[in-house]
Order: sequence, then C-alpha cells, then structure tokens
Amino acid sequence: MDLGALLLSALTLGTLGLFFGGLIALSHKRLHVWEDPRIDGTVNLLPGTNCGGCGFPGCRAFAEALVGGKAQPAGCTNMGKEQVLAVAGYLGVEAGEARKRVARLLCAGGTHVAIQQARYRGLATCAAAKAVASGGKGCSWGCLGLADCERACSFGAIRMNRFGLPVVEPDKCTACNDCVEACPQDLFTLMPIDWKLIVQCKSALEGEPAEALCKFACTACGKCVLDAAPELIAIRGGLAVVDYGRIGTAAPGATARCPTGAIAWVEGRQVLDREPVAGSVVA
Repeated sequence: MDLGALLLSALTLGTLGLFFGGLIALSHKRLHVWEDPRIDGTVNLLPGTNCGGCGFPGCRAFAEALVGGKAQPAGCTNMGKEQVLAVAGYLGVEAGEARKRVARLLCAGGTHVAIQQARYRGLATCAAAKAVASGGKGCSWGCLGLADCERACSFGAIRMNRFGLPVVEPDKCTACNDCVEACPQDLFTLMPIDWKLIVQCKSALEGEPAEALCKFACTACGKCVLDAAPELIAIRGGLAVVDYGRIGTAAPGATARCPTGAIAWVEGRQVLDREPVAGSVVA
C-alpha cells in the first residue's frame, strides 16, 4: 500500500471516529437523566445491608424514595436512632416513626409434640426433606426443623431450639424476608411486632386427626372465635384465621380456652419450646 492510500485510510478512520464520538457526546447530553446528588449522599449514610426490610429492593432504592419524599428515614429497620436522625438531618426532613416488623413462625410443632412417622436420612435441608414425604413428619404442613431459615438469615436473628424449631430474636430481626423465601413450607410471615395474636399452625386437617399428628395442632374447635372480639377470628378450611384488619380489638382472652395452645398471645419473642397448654401467653 502506497503512502497516499495510507493517508487516505487514516483520514477516513479519523473522520469516522470524530463523527461517532460527536454523536455519542450529543446523545449523552440529550438522553442524560439528571439524578439528585443527595441520593448518593443518603446511600452513604444508610447501613448498606440491602435487606429489604424497609419495603424497597435495597438501600439505593430506599435512598431514592427518601429524597423523593416517598419514605421516611425511620422506615429503615436496620438503623439505630442516631443513624435515623443523621439521615433526617442531612435531608432536612422528619425522621418519622418506625413500626418494627418481625418474622413470625406459623408452627409450634416441634419434636416434643409432633409425630415423626419415618426417619429422614437425606440431604440435611428442609427443601430436600420436603421432596421426600416432608422428611417423614406426620404433620406434612409443619416445620421440618433442618434450619434452612437459620442459614438464610444473615443477621443472626434465628436460632434452632432443642425441639428443632426456629426462634426469631426480635431485636436482631430486620424483616428482610429471607426466612420467608427460604422456608419450603411457607411457615414464616412478616408482621408488626405489636400484632400479638398468632395462630401457630397451618393444619390441613381438623379435629382429632390433626391433634393425633401434633399436640399443638389447631382443631378448628371454634372456642377462640367465641372468646375473641366479634369477627376478629373465623374458622376457614378447618383452621382459625385472624383478621388483622381488626387486630386493634385483640386481647389475650382469645387464647384462653384453646385446647392445644395453637393460638398464642406473643409478648416480644415467640417462644416455641413450651408444653401444650390452654391460654398460651408467651414472652
């Protein structure tokens, strides 16, 4: 290739480079979406755990909501009071009031009260056991006790007790939803800590057949319905169901005559290593 051809090639490539470079610069200028710089500042003040307890899919999404006035700093379940005030001060907004949510287990059927029909010897996870006759547990709807939830909790808020049931520590729980997703039995739910009336059973049976498999099973006897405020509790599909839209009318008396202790009034930590008793109030 002679010198003239080389110069022509270089000139052509240089011209094309300038053209496309200018086109990219113009596109960036026209298509650029301005972002409030306070978002990055707020992200730096947040804990960075991306737990989702605030109801948003990560700390950055929460920061965007804060800057946009769609959330309040106290909505972060993983910040202390000083951190919340720091975020509020940075944005010049009210801190708001946090309504703490915690994970609750809808099962009290540990090894001391639930029948084990066969011994499971496979992979030691609840997900694997569920695929093999629910790990041999008589109440196939109950907790399988192999700690998938404990391993999923990155905040150390769940520990397995001596009867193979997960116990949630409210002070450590951030309501991140990881245990809810990890449980193959769908036994965890997130609820405000001041919702104290809990049905600790998801029985697929009712009456004597259910109690024969677990001493804590809800037998659908209806006594809690009679003892609770009107329309607070109903029996549906053989199971007591609390209408949390009416939770303000709840009182410990709703558990007074439960023959198995399936329905409990929870004060703080949900204790799951007690013996079956009526009128369960746990601390």
